[in-house]
Amino acid sequence: MSAVPIPAPTIEPQAQHLIATIGNQFAVQGQFVSGEEINSGHINSTYSASYRLADGTLRRYILQSINRNVFKDPYAVMRNVESVTRHINDKVLRVKKDLGGQTLNLYPARSGGAWVEDGDGGVWRCYNFIEGCVTYDVVKNTRQAYQAARAFGSFQDLVSDLDATAICETIPDFHHTRKRFQRLLEVAATDPCGRLASVRAEFDFVCQREDLTGRLLDGIAAGAIPLRVTHNDTKINNVMIDAATDEAVCVIDLDTVMPGLALYDFGDLVRSATSPAAEDELDLTKVQMQMPMFEALVTGYLDSASAFINAAEIEHLAFAGKLMTLEVGMRFLTDHLEGDVYFKAHRPNHNLDRCRTQLTLVARIESREDEMNGFVHQIRQGR
Repeated sequence: MSAVPIPAPTIEPQAQHLIATIGNQFAVQGQFVSGEEINSGHINSTYSASYRLADGTLRRYILQSINRNVFKDPYAVMRNVESVTRHINDKVLRVKKDLGGQTLNLYPARSGGAWVEDGDGGVWRCYNFIEGCVTYDVVKNTRQAYQAARAFGSFQDLVSDLDATAICETIPDFHHTRKRFQRLLEVAATDPCGRLASVRAEFDFVCQREDLTGRLLDGIAAGAIPLRVTHNDTKINNVMIDAATDEAVCVIDLDTVMPGLALYDFGDLVRSATSPAAEDELDLTKVQMQMPMFEALVTGYLDSASAFINAAEIEHLAFAGKLMTLEVGMRFLTDHLEGDVYFKAHRPNHNLDRCRTQLTLVARIESREDEMNGFVHQIRQGR
């Protein structure tokens, strides 16, 4: 079982000092005790910071530095996070009379803002640390799949009345699959690291499916598929799961909350939750599209999202899984060809390994797509 966050056992004194310095600039309680790096995620640097309260108990907080190479305007990212967390917490507080763990809560800086900057221009924020929870890189059972899908559906429902035009697009064309495909072609044409010849099979696989890249975009243009406020990174490990009950507690990693499609969110769930293999699995025979997991995702998602989602969106649920898996596969392939400049790589050919698991899953989805569509139709008819 892969549970994150996993604090590193040791951290350099210089990093301890940095965490203490940054943490003490936020409105946290207690005296700083220690900091630990959380080894999760491809993009940002994340730490837990422990503080001792006056009664002797420990309280932990999450400190996170935004990767400015990925997020060119970290202030826009923070404004989005502020808007979304405030909107959700206001709604939850009115209905439930408590915050209920529905979203992360930002701790304000002592200066009054929602973030602080370090001496190198790095932008930091502070979240509540949700105790007793874990995240999973691979879904272990249908209950977890159901809970994750219900959590993301609930998240979308809570922000469904938030004006999408009021949220900044912090990474332009993040899920514009046609442009992602064009970018792959551009990088392949220059082949900056001389790697194209060794990945010709993967490159050809993607090119053979070029016609898929514009289908949802055409739906937007036709007015059938609406623009919404969406999470845009609905990997299973972005849902906090109660370790004791397996119930979803909180959706995390809100940096990519932007205008987008509900189908992008659901499709990424299919990508990350239907296969038992890790995202960078070397043994591709382990990559499978498990129908029970897909059925749990559809059921959980529609249980929480049916109040706002429309018929065209429901019709494309299975397709969205294939499209998002293809998109992420081509992104890993593009990064491999460029020399691993976007995603963190921890071994040689790491992004190529990630790419191969995605493309294998695309093929597995294609082999069962009729069955997947049939289940969606069955659920839709029963509601």
